[in-house]
Amino acid sequence: MLFRKKIARCCGYCVHCTTMEEGLVLCSKRGVKRSEDRCFRFRYDPCKRIPPKPKALDFSKYESEDFSL
Repeated sequence: MLFRKKIARCCGYCVHCTTMEEGLVLCSKRGVKRSEDRCFRFRYDPCKRIPPKPKALDFSKYESEDFSL
């Protein structure tokens, strides 16, 4: 899912931007912007996106016998 075709176009994921503070980025083309903003020069950088954490597994439905050999 890291390289999906329909990615949210925002300056936080752009090649031209560098993170300054929480919520602010420095764009080499447009200057200081919010990370949610977008412009027509957007180029996706997959290394800037932090994927969501996976859900914790629920082991409550298993018994101790299920884990023994």
